Amino acid sequence: MIKAILFDISGVLHVDNVPVNGAVELIKALQKKRFPMRFVTNTSRSTSSAILLSLQKMGFDVQADDIFTAPVAVKHVCMQRDLRPFFLIHPDLMPEFKELNQRSPNAVVVADAAERFDYKHLNRAFSLLMDGAPLLGIGRNRYFKSSGRLQLDAGPFIQALEYAANVEAEILGKPAEGFFHAAVSSMGLQPEQVLMIGDDIEADVLGAVDAGLHACLVRTGKFLPQDEEKLKTAKVAETVVEAVAAYIETTEDGF
Repeated sequence: MIKAILFDISGVLHVDNVPVNGAVELIKALQKKRFPMRFVTNTSRSTSSAILLSLQKMGFDVQADDIFTAPVAVKHVCMQRDLRPFFLIHPDLMPEFKELNQRSPNAVVVADAAERFDYKHLNRAFSLLMDGAPLLGIGRNRYFKSSGRLQLDAGPFIQALEYAANVEAEILGKPAEGFFHAAVSSMGLQPEQVLMIGDDIEADVLGAVDAGLHACLVRTGKFLPQDEEKLKTAKVAETVVEAVAAYIETTEDGF
């Protein structure tokens, strides 16, 4: 029996800050039953506090401790290892790392940087990597959906830097096993007791399965029809539903 759920946020609970049909009500119903949940995301254009505020404005009764973000995981690693990062990230995310020393960088951190993915910034990151700096990535997501369009995410740029500098990035968000296990551990459970619901076939669904969790793919957000073929190719029998509330409706007695 599933004893807790990890929800991806963008594309699952909301699309462009408009709640997915039934999502707000679903979270309220699960909270009423005191069902354990965590809200996990690789979103790298907003700080964790901004994500919290945004969800609350949309009507989701979420608390700060319920949110797990990949940028926070990166910050903790930098602090533990005494790293001074060069950040190739979106300007809106910079406040998340304000307490870190960024002088004389000895590491490179890459997330979705939007217009900062230009030659000047990429070449600076490349030079640091060639001097021996480690490469940390918030996620390998290939694209995300915004304003009705698919847009490039950080994954292609991380791979370009890996190729150019002949290094391998350490990914600290989804689909990294450690990220899923940290979220599961925070609820005092084991991976096989937890369900991950997401719209990203690779980072959410296959990543969760590889980490020992159950998974559900929703046909909202960045979902593409070919994603279901990828599930078949991967030979994993995970659930696919129209939207997040649909999974719970079909398994209500189990929760």
